[in-house]
Amino acid sequence: MDLNLFPAVNAGLNGASAVLLTTGRVLIRQKRVRLHRACMITAVVASSLFLVSYLYYHAHVGSVHFPGGGWVRPIYFTILISHTVLAATVVPLVLLSLTYGLRGKFERHRRLARWTFPIWLYVSVTGVVVYIMLYQIYGAHV
Repeated sequence: MDLNLFPAVNAGLNGASAVLLTTGRVLIRQKRVRLHRACMITAVVASSLFLVSYLYYHAHVGSVHFPGGGWVRPIYFTILISHTVLAATVVPLVLLSLTYGLRGKFERHRRLARWTFPIWLYVSVTGVVVYIMLYQIYGAHV
């Protein structure tokens, strides 16, 4: 299996999550609950597939070092660190939000989703940004 495909696949899954999250947010504001639910469940699936793929990739290649230097280096690491910390934080938030929504505990779901949504969206978008900076702009290799 060509491990070089994984970073692009992972970025695609993060990007898909971001689109699904945004679409789901718009749909719930339009009171289209069934479509909102479908988008959010699909976003959870995309994020879960990302996590499995990411862990598999890094279990086989280890750490990938950022080859960029100068002023862009601290920017990259600021994005990467915030992305990583919030990615760990968002997992329980997503699971609780999903559970509350599926169990019909809508007030709890709404209160938690106000925090979950922006964090999850940030993690999804910055995942794509990290991929672009690391693999596309600076050409890191496995």
